Amino acid sequence: MTDIARAFLTSLLAKDIPKTVHEASKKGEGRKAMKTEMEALEKNETWEKCILPTGKKPVGCRWIFTIKHKADGAIERYKARLVAKGYTQTYGINYSKTFSPVAKIDTIRVLFSVAANKNWPLYQFDVKNAFLHEDLKEEVYMEAPPGFSKDFQRNEVCKLKKHFMGLSSLHLPGSKHLQWP
Repeated sequence: MTDIARAFLTSLLAKDIPKTVHEASKKGEGRKAMKTEMEALEKNETWEKCILPTGKKPVGCRWIFTIKHKADGAIERYKARLVAKGYTQTYGINYSKTFSPVAKIDTIRVLFSVAANKNWPLYQFDVKNAFLHEDLKEEVYMEAPPGFSKDFQRNEVCKLKKHFMGLSSLHLPGSKHLQWP
């Protein structure tokens, strides 16, 4: 079996991927991954804390956990991503945008083709955090991230300032009101 196949099989059979915040908190690596994600979100000024205005309803959020493996199947690092539960949004109330620009695979193939034909060097690198840098025009409030609610006061929520993974306003081109789970 090749190293790549072994790494792939290992990732599929990994039983130590946390499913809940509680499981992740029990493992030092899971808690560290959550803290790293929170620090990146704060550094990017993704939201500001505020008291939930009367009549407003916050969207929920949840953690997605995974493990990044090296080519030999060894664990490289634990990853945690905070995503909004955008399926609780209502069109016209807390989202209205139905398109977000995305890179098409055809565009990427053309760039690779040009690089190959021009003998340009290509480098692979790992991105720990990626953000959607567009400012959010809609007024969207999100609940305190699970596992970090002690950092929030009673009735305090996150007022989102930038687009956030999982929001309903992140739609694929040509789709009608596609909502991410």
